[in-house]
Amino acid sequence: MPRSTFYYHLKVSKVDKYTADKQTIKEVFEQNAQRYGYRRITLELQAKGMTINHKKVLKLMKMLGLRGKMRKNEKYHSYKGEVGKVADNLLNRDFNAEKAFEKLVTDVTQLKVGDTRVYLSPIMDLYNNEIMSYSVSLRPYLAQTREMLNGLSKKLPKGATPLLHSDQGRQYQHAEYQRYLKEHNIVQSMSRKGNCIDNGAMECFFGRLKVEIVLRREVCECGRFHIKTA
Repeated sequence: MPRSTFYYHLKVSKVDKYTADKQTIKEVFEQNAQRYGYRRITLELQAKGMTINHKKVLKLMKMLGLRGKMRKNEKYHSYKGEVGKVADNLLNRDFNAEKAFEKLVTDVTQLKVGDTRVYLSPIMDLYNNEIMSYSVSLRPYLAQTREMLNGLSKKLPKGATPLLHSDQGRQYQHAEYQRYLKEHNIVQSMSRKGNCIDNGAMECFFGRLKVEIVLRREVCECGRFHIKTA
């Protein structure tokens, strides 16, 4: 037998040492409606007790031809110019908090449910990325923001003086919104005009929400988020 033939058959007969890892990755990918990317799958595998890093997961997913769902670029823009008082950017992209109710962020996003557009307005605590209050409405008006704030007031601890950051949307420039913040000892902060990264934590939440929940319904990489409804 020629030497080249011997080593060729020796090479192709080798057992794939990643067979078990690939199978587990495929199972996690399918269990999550094919919406998880390599970062989220890495977290799932590590939670199962596997010793594997994101680089290997990415490599194996490429070999398997697996790719998580990508978010859509459709966005709702609440900025309508300066219609009220604009606050300074006190958060300054510092998304780390040492305790609960220290730094809060909020925004509004547009979702498509069937043929209807609905608007979600949540408040997220940067301490543990928990949604403290939210409102869903057919119109992104001040009434929706008022409902969201009423939900927050029920959870604010006595003596808390949180920072609440948003963009420069018209509802956040409204006198009623700003009056509510003062009455509840909440310090207002706003992103600079045209700088969505200034509210990057909220944008990241919206992105993962749409990929993992909204796109999942249509077909049936930031952190951990928990929507608390009660």
